[in-house]
Amino acid sequence: MEDQTKFKLQVKAIYRMLLGIFGIFAIAAFTILVLLSNPQLLVKSKPGVQALNEGYSSVPAEDDYDKIENGIHVRTGLVDAEGLMTVVNNCTNCHSAKLVTQNKMNEERWISTIRWMQETQNLWDLGPNEEIIVNYLVTNYPPTKKGRRENLKDIEWYTLN
Repeated sequence: MEDQTKFKLQVKAIYRMLLGIFGIFAIAAFTILVLLSNPQLLVKSKPGVQALNEGYSSVPAEDDYDKIENGIHVRTGLVDAEGLMTVVNNCTNCHSAKLVTQNKMNEERWISTIRWMQETQNLWDLGPNEEIIVNYLVTNYPPTKKGRRENLKDIEWYTLN
């Protein structure tokens, strides 16, 4: 009697395992069928700079690729200035433009960063574009001075009770 109970429990366990495996395969097959019939589900997409900064894949319309509004390149958020498209074409292939805008460095540090990317991140030789890129970065994203705030002037102070 005890052997029959063990056998029944083993059969139930195998049955549950097979149902679980079948369920996984069924879900996978269904997912594949859905994705094959709707490939746009594979790509998360949001338009513009917000999409790039949040890591979404966004293929801009042909009209928007070079669009500038208020002195800012809409797709990347970079300042519109000489060398912009060289920076866009060389820098935003590997990382977000946000990485550029948050790093404010002098010429030596920008060059050092480029060398580091070449040595450790497989950045290609920029050739004559390097000077254009560094000039753009130094001009538009230089280091900012940090220090004490300016003294307050013309303030009406009041006494705390």
